[in-house]
Amino acid sequence: QVQLVESGGGSVQAGGSLTVSCAASGFTYSFSCMGWFRQAPGQEREGVAAISPRGSSTIYADSVKGRFSISRDNAKNTLYLQMNSPKPEDTAKYYCAARPLCLAWPPVWADFGYWGQGTQVTVSS
Repeated sequence: QVQLVESGGGSVQAGGSLTVSCAASGFTYSFSCMGWFRQAPGQEREGVAAISPRGSSTIYADSVKGRFSISRDNAKNTLYLQMNSPKPEDTAKYYCAARPLCLAWPPVWADFGYWGQGTQVTVSS
């Protein structure tokens, strides 16, 4: 079955950097669009970034554009989110998500149907 396991979360100071990872299994990773979502307490889950199956195309939420970078390693079935210059408002639980057999770009955020358990990222000022 589909498994997505995030790692690398933790505490970081504003202006620093942090990279979170997601190990994927149980589906054809290299044919799938992958994404990162986040949810802060009391707020709805929102899409942060997504990447096409081969990694040639990416999209970002306006709030993180220019600061965060999504990437993937199809040989290792692993997804990454590098967070540069994070801000306290980036504090949230970050979730890896998969959209298998992704044929259209860009994907619709609602099309991501598989989720990891999430990893907490806390940014202090």
